[in-house]
Amino acid sequence: MRVDELISKSRPFLEWAVEWYNDLERVPLDSVIGDPERAAVLSVDVTGGFCRQGPLASERVGSIVRPIVKLFEAAFERGIRRFVLLEDHHSSDAVEFASFPPHCVAGTAEAQTVPELVELPFSDQFVIMEKNSISSFIGTGLGAWLEACPDVNTFIVVGDCTDFCTHQLAMYLRLRANALQSANVRVVLPVDCVQTYDVPVAVAREIGAVPHDGDLLHLIFLYSMMLNGVQVVAGIGD
Repeated sequence: MRVDELISKSRPFLEWAVEWYNDLERVPLDSVIGDPERAAVLSVDVTGGFCRQGPLASERVGSIVRPIVKLFEAAFERGIRRFVLLEDHHSSDAVEFASFPPHCVAGTAEAQTVPELVELPFSDQFVIMEKNSISSFIGTGLGAWLEACPDVNTFIVVGDCTDFCTHQLAMYLRLRANALQSANVRVVLPVDCVQTYDVPVAVAREIGAVPHDGDLLHLIFLYSMMLNGVQVVAGIGD
């Protein structure tokens, strides 16, 4: 594979993908939720370790906190009462640390929900589920929660990172519905409430890390989710 050939061959697709992304529309919350008793908001890793401090935190990811808080407030105002927060609570010897720097160790500030969500007056209704990997369904209570809430058919997914935990969560919900022949299930992902990190190649070489092109991977994984049936929108709200 040659980089110049790859760039040249991929250019038409990338132009299409950027146009698709730029044409995404913001949709009214009422058009998304339908019956609020059958809707849920699920967030993943909106915690200190990704939004505020620690080796995996960044301002880029932290920028989604305010839009997520606003969405939570609007959803509660419209009658949604199901909020599930899936969050890294790693053991100190987590196997995942072979791939990523130690982060969000249980009992530390990094593993805590960001204060902006905790301070919401209805935060006592949040269901917090701990996870020890990028998966929101392996070794968590999400499967049991879904079984206990068969009436929920609209899932709004927010959080980070687009190409890791967010992708895993949205795809699990979508593929589970497909496998169960649940034709009326919607998985909706507002782009302004989702983000990933960025490590330029030069920086990665300097610090001995793996580079990560945030803009490109954010776009490609949003496209992947859309291609698989997740409803990707610019944002949700009036």
